[in-house]
Amino acid sequence: MQKKVLSIEDDAFLSSLVATKLSENGFAVVTAATGTDGIAKAKNEIPDVILLDLMLPDMGGFDILKELRADETTASIPVIILSNLGGREEIEESVKLGASSYLIKSNVLPQEVVDMVNDRIAAREKAKGAS
Repeated sequence: MQKKVLSIEDDAFLSSLVATKLSENGFAVVTAATGTDGIAKAKNEIPDVILLDLMLPDMGGFDILKELRADETTASIPVIILSNLGGREEIEESVKLGASSYLIKSNVLPQEVVDMVNDRIAAREKAKGAS
């Protein structure tokens, strides 16, 4: 069964670039350009992994992450932060709120995003098998 990735990203170019690379690697990709749309799609689509930008036009990524973690439908979905914010505070806050990984946009290639998505899916499936 095809794995699904939700990308919550307002930069159309980056969103398209990552979505294309994920699609080329066999993933179904759902995109959202706002936090509100992203939360709704996360609850409706139940993706295997969520890529989340911290800077969105309508709400911050930390608030989105809190909302995803508070809802039992989305609480266990791995969230990979993909942001230009690379300070220690942002990274620590993301981990505290339940992000699985943190990637800095300017330091990562699209294939590295795909690799991280594969890693998060594998880790989640291994954890499910162990429980």
